[in-house]
Amino acid sequence: MAFTQRAWVLVLAAAGLLSAQSSKLNPGSQMEMLKQVAFEQKLNTQLPLELVFRDEEGRSVALKQFFHKKPVILAPVYYECPMLCDLTMSGLVKALRTLRLDAGKDFDVIMLSFNPRETPVVAADKKKAYLKRYNRPGTEHGWHFLTGDEPQIRALTEAMGFRYVYDPTTKQYAHAAGIVIATPEGRLSRYIFGMDPSARDVRLGLVESAQGRVGDPVAQLLLMCFHYDPAGGKYTLNVLTAVRLAGALTVALMGGFLIVNLRRERRQRVG
Repeated sequence: MAFTQRAWVLVLAAAGLLSAQSSKLNPGSQMEMLKQVAFEQKLNTQLPLELVFRDEEGRSVALKQFFHKKPVILAPVYYECPMLCDLTMSGLVKALRTLRLDAGKDFDVIMLSFNPRETPVVAADKKKAYLKRYNRPGTEHGWHFLTGDEPQIRALTEAMGFRYVYDPTTKQYAHAAGIVIATPEGRLSRYIFGMDPSARDVRLGLVESAQGRVGDPVAQLLLMCFHYDPAGGKYTLNVLTAVRLAGALTVALMGGFLIVNLRRERRQRVG
């Protein structure tokens, strides 16, 4: 049985608690913390682009600087997370490596630390490590590892529907895992839940969020065969549309075959 959005949140948040040595907590405390964790889809919500953060070099940057003509992938993480965040970032990089689309050219990536204690030095180390994994020279300007102050972080994560809770006992966060794709104008377009997003879902999410401005004809065709499932945060096959397209393609191929054969017969008669 496929997980629902809420089930994913609870499972991933629970995993985060376990990774943070939550055995120090009693079961009641764990459940109370989990109730505060959520990743609620707020599709078509406008992000507060006036918010200011710090990039990996310590410069103050407004969120709007990263929204121009390209879709943007946002990953709410924190860099010193002992488990889920590294898996989420690694899963995203693995998916992006398989795409023909390039960070910085076709889309941007924002890794947002929701831990206000983290510094640009930590962010810079993470950027260096994940750029090495991405292994596409010249794309570093498309990756942004941000840190910030509590009010700005809360404002952005609330707009994204991402709710997390800090556990002072273990000094870690309970949170879910996933990414969000926003349009070039900064509206939330697609959510992809889990630590290992599929390359297909990321590709379709980028193409759809860009409103056809990025991606090849094959990706545009795939959008006709797949539809976005908000409950699962993924794309699922639209069987009826796929059958219709397959039928149309078959008819077109048969028609082309007949035309070619008719022309060949005519040339033979003339000869």
